[in-house]
This record gives sequence, structure tokens and C-alpha cells, in this order.
Amino acid sequence: MTTALLIDDDANLRAGMRQMLSRYAPDISIVGEADSVLTGVEAVQRLKPNVLFLDIQLTDGTGFDVLEKIAELNGKITSQVVFITAHEQYAIKAFRFSALDFLLKPVDPDELQKVIQKIKAVLSKSDNYAHIDLLLENIRKKVDHFKRIALSTSDGIHLFEISDIIRCESEDNYTKFYIKNNKPILISKTLKEYEDLLTEHGFERIHQSHLINLAYLKSYIKKDGGYVVMADNSNLPISQRKKERLQELLKMM
Repeated sequence: MTTALLIDDDANLRAGMRQMLSRYAPDISIVGEADSVLTGVEAVQRLKPNVLFLDIQLTDGTGFDVLEKIAELNGKITSQVVFITAHEQYAIKAFRFSALDFLLKPVDPDELQKVIQKIKAVLSKSDNYAHIDLLLENIRKKVDHFKRIALSTSDGIHLFEISDIIRCESEDNYTKFYIKNNKPILISKTLKEYEDLLTEHGFERIHQSHLINLAYLKSYIKKDGGYVVMADNSNLPISQRKKERLQELLKMM
């Protein structure tokens, strides 16, 4: 049985989450509730739940404060975390870089079910919470240009330097990462999602199937329709509508 703790200062939202979890995830047992940073930390220490459903804004602080205090007390986080938020665009970006799940208010039942399935999969295969440490690191520093990214694979969650990613390739609704000194890693998210995250880090979508790190581009070959040669010696096609953009970028480099 998976145990869960609800931490939110809105009693109505907690009641709604109880109802939805009872309906859509009856094998998750809600062992307690809390409405503040203080009561939330106390409840986590006492109940040691597998999963925290954690609101970002609480009356006496934030959900990040809850995690910080737990980490201080225990040396690490030992629960999976699902954040619940109404907006907080910066935080959502940090969640995505940290491979952390979040739910937008009002909570959509379909999104809740998707998150529950992912959480169960993670709990069954990994006790690695380094991605939560990565989130706290980014939130603590209040940076907007993240240096590391957490990737959730079939065997767990792994952290990588963004600067070590050579390229990403679309495989239907999956994305394959090619990373320096690592085997390719397959992630169950679309290339578009990673394009949105990585473009500001020097990545360029050159084809519907290819997102490249320009730092690893070795050559741009104009013959045979146009293609690039990457540092891993892969030859990747360039779509017609991307050629002009790529040529402009290369001139700037």
C-alpha cells in the first residue's frame, strides 16, 4: 500500500483530493493532512509517507520550505513529491528540469491519474531522490538558467549536465538523448517538451526528429539536401524551413 500526505492550506482542496484519490487511486492510503509548513514538517516526520501532495503557497511559507526543513532534519528527502500549484511559472519550469510532477489547480482527474501512474512506477523501481535535491538547489539559488536536468527512465531518475547533451532525437512520443560519455537514454516525453526547455541553452530544432546542441555541431554540409555532422559522428538531416535559421546561427557563432 502506498501512503500519502496532503499538505495544503485550503481545506476544500484537501477534501477534493481525498475524494479523487479514493475514486481513481484506491490503493493509495492518505495517512494524514497538514495545512502549514510547521504542521506539514511534523506530519512528514511522524508518518513518513511515500508521497507528498504539496501546495506551493502555504500560510506560513512555501512547499519548498517544507522540503528544505525535512532535508535539514533528515539529511535527505525520502518521499516522492507532487506539487499542486495555481500558477508559479518559474516553479513549473524548475519542476520540468527536475523531472518532478505537478498538478495545476483546479486539479484535473485525468492529469491526477497520469501523475499517480508515474509515481507508482518511480516508487517501484527507485529510491533515488536526487532530482528533488536538484529542484531545491535551483529554487534556493533563484536561477533561471539551469545547469543540470533530471531524466526519468525505465530504470530510475538520472541527473546530467545540460552542457553534456549532444543531441535529442524523436521516436514517436519518446525522446532519445545522446549524452557525452553515456549510452543513449530513452525518455517517455515528446521532443517538443524538451525543445521548450533546452532552446535557451543553445539547442536548435533542425528537423521534426532532431534537436541539437550547437556546441557539438562539427559541420554543416549543403549537398544531398543539407545535413549536419555532430560530435558523435551522426549525420542529421535539416528540414527545408530550418536551413535559413541554421545558417544565420552559424554566422553568429
